[in-house]
Amino acid sequence: MKIFRYIALSAALLGLGSLASAQKSAFNPIQTGVTSLGIAPDARGASMGDLGVATEADVNSQFWNPSKYAFAYSQAGVGLSYTPWLRKLVNDIFLANLSGYLKIGRDDNQAVSASLRYFSLGEVNSSNAGSDIAQTINPYEMSFDIGYSRKLSEKFSMGVVFRYIYSDLGFSDSYAGDQNSGASAFAADISGYYTTYPIIGRNECQWSWGFNISNIGTKVAYNDGENPAFLPTNLRIGTAFTFPLADYHNLTFALDANKLLVPARPRQADYDTQTPEGQAAYTDDLTDWENTSSISGIFKSFTDAPGGASEELKEINWSIGAEYAYNNQFFLRAGYFYEHPDKGNRQYFSAGAGFSLNVVRLDASYMIATAASSPLDQTLRFTLTFDMDGLKSLFGR
Repeated sequence: MKIFRYIALSAALLGLGSLASAQKSAFNPIQTGVTSLGIAPDARGASMGDLGVATEADVNSQFWNPSKYAFAYSQAGVGLSYTPWLRKLVNDIFLANLSGYLKIGRDDNQAVSASLRYFSLGEVNSSNAGSDIAQTINPYEMSFDIGYSRKLSEKFSMGVVFRYIYSDLGFSDSYAGDQNSGASAFAADISGYYTTYPIIGRNECQWSWGFNISNIGTKVAYNDGENPAFLPTNLRIGTAFTFPLADYHNLTFALDANKLLVPARPRQADYDTQTPEGQAAYTDDLTDWENTSSISGIFKSFTDAPGGASEELKEINWSIGAEYAYNNQFFLRAGYFYEHPDKGNRQYFSAGAGFSLNVVRLDASYMIATAASSPLDQTLRFTLTFDMDGLKSLFGR
């Protein structure tokens, strides 16, 4: 089993496109390892079209933009999220995520944070040459990270995150002589968040901007390092605007743009492989892609598309969403996510709701794919959040 079999399995479980899209000659999604790192873990961000780089800080900011923790109102929080993944196809794939943060220092301008992700791909049976079940495996991917964020001014903060990643998608195939092992990697994130409170009419509003460059690090070393794959290094930028409709009623609109900072793998369809020259050019470019370092790949990802700037624009995913909040206790949310058909064809609407008490908040989201054949259709997410300030008030401390 080579690296592209790993990637194909992982990408398929992310619901990238449909079979019809995959048959198009222009279909060329970015290929990475540990693609589950790109799945939104929390119900709030998912219900707004998979966005959150510039929305107000919450427990799950570790995924979207960890620098927001420096502006969190509560001193600490812990959240647990659960997503049954591709439930239209199977019932044993899921993503579980645990996140938390703690404000530190006397000036209320610093925070430390951490998260643990576990993505189970369920039970997979491998077959031998006689089509009999050779072995049963339970592949999975996981990551653990810690972060630090700090206000650099009254309106701007930055954050860093350090992450350990492990991906175990393989098995030992004694018939093919293929001995596979898990893949490990280390990565870091860097992020920034700016927020201001303009007065529009007689209302004080909130306008925020944010960015997050995530998973900057080593390649994932599948098969004892023989088949390294790019991490899903990602650039996310966005903005959010909140204004009061009336007392206790707030409405937020947000927009995120998202791009993988990974070079596209060369396609045979772009070369004249009927000639020796075309075959040699394809082989040379493929070797160059395989040998490109992860850092060089970040810069190359902006200039490697065969179609130039128009092709590069196809690699940008867009998310737009809105959130209505009543007294910071009841929430309604909706959003839309768009990915170009040639780059994965994930397109879906999302909706969700949340209810908060002093101590606990429960959020849920529901995904509605625009393509009836999409395996992402009807995806549910649930997030349970505990506020430490609320717990202190509850126990009178």
